Amino acid sequence: MPWNEIDWTGSGLFAWLQAELWGNSLGRWLIALGLVLLVGTVLPAVRARLERRLRGSATSHALLGYGAEILAGTRRSVLLLLALFIGARAVELPAKVDAALTTLTAVVLLLQVTLWAQRVFNAWLKNYEQRARHGDGGDATIVGLISFVGRTAIWAIALLMILDNLGFNITTLVASLGIGGIAIALAVQNVLADLFASLSIGLDKPFVVGDFVIVDDLMGTVEHVGLKTTRLRSLSGEQLVFSNADLLKSRIRNYKRMYERRIVFTFGVLYDTPRDTLAKLGAEVRAIIEAQPKTRFDRAHFFRFGEFSLDFEVVYYVLDPDYNLYMDIQQAINLAIMARFDALEVGFAFPTSTLRVESLPAVKPAKGRSAVGGAG
Repeated sequence: MPWNEIDWTGSGLFAWLQAELWGNSLGRWLIALGLVLLVGTVLPAVRARLERRLRGSATSHALLGYGAEILAGTRRSVLLLLALFIGARAVELPAKVDAALTTLTAVVLLLQVTLWAQRVFNAWLKNYEQRARHGDGGDATIVGLISFVGRTAIWAIALLMILDNLGFNITTLVASLGIGGIAIALAVQNVLADLFASLSIGLDKPFVVGDFVIVDDLMGTVEHVGLKTTRLRSLSGEQLVFSNADLLKSRIRNYKRMYERRIVFTFGVLYDTPRDTLAKLGAEVRAIIEAQPKTRFDRAHFFRFGEFSLDFEVVYYVLDPDYNLYMDIQQAINLAIMARFDALEVGFAFPTSTLRVESLPAVKPAKGRSAVGGAG
C-alpha cells in the first residue's frame, strides 16, 4: 500500500496513538517521554563539553574560570528534573500535580543557583586569599570574615526566596527573626564578642597572617585569623590558639613591624688595662661595627667600674628586622673585637677575687715568762 493511502487517524495504522491514558492520548505521553530523554541526554553532554572548553581557556580570562565553576557545580539531578518539567508541558496534568511539579522545579532551580553563587564566591575568595598572601598579608587576615558573611548572605537570600515560592509570608518571618535575633544575641554574647574582635582585627590589622608576635610569654607566627580564634605556630612547632576577644585585651608585640633592631651589649676588660688603651677601645669598637653591612653605630662608652672589670656599653642598630641576620652580624662583631683586643694586648675580665693576707704584729712576752710559756 502506498504511504499516501495509509489512514493515519481513526482506525488506521496509528489509531492506537489516540488511546487515552490518565487523561492524555498515548501519543502525547510518547512525545513527553521523548522530550525527557532528549533534554536529559543533551543537557549533560552540552554541560560537560562547555566545561572542558572553559577550563582550557580559564588561564586567559578570569570570567571563563568562573563560568567553568558554574558548569561544574550543575547537578545532574537538576538537569533530569528540568527535563521532566519540559516533558510534562506536552501533556495535561491535574492542577495539583502540575502546581507541585512547578513549585518543586522552582525550588530546585533556586537551590542550583545558590550552589552556583557559592562556587563562584569560593573561587573568587580563593584567588583573593592567594593574592593577599603574596602581598603584605593584611587582606588575608579578613578572609575568614569575608567567607562567613558571604556564605551567610547567599544562603539567607536563597532561603527567603524558597520560602516565598512555598507561600510563606516573608515580611512576618523577617520580623520574627529580628525579635528572635535579640534573644540569640544575648545567649551567645561570648561568641559575638569573638566575632566582633575578628572584625576589629581584620579592619585595624594589629597583626596579619605571617607576622611574628609575642602575646604575654607566648610567641609564634600568625597562621590563621578565624571568626572565633586566632592560631599561631610557635618556634617549638606546636600550634597556639587564642580567643580573638582575649587576644585584643592582651599586650601584643609585633616583631614583623620592626623596621630596624636596636642592639645593646656590654663587655668588661681587666682592671690593669692602661688608661690610654681604655680611651681607644670605644673608637676601635666603632670601627668594627661600621665595617659590618646593614648597621648603624650609635655609641660605645666606658660606663662603669664593675666588681671585677672595667665595663663598656655599646649600642648599634641593625637596619633589617631579620633575627638571623642580627645574629650573624653580632657574631662577626664579637670575633672582630676578640681579634683586635688580642692585637692591643687587652684582656677580657672574668669573675675573680683577690685575697690580701697581712702578718699580725709580734707579741712581746710577759716579764717572768719565757717566749714559749711556763714559769720563769
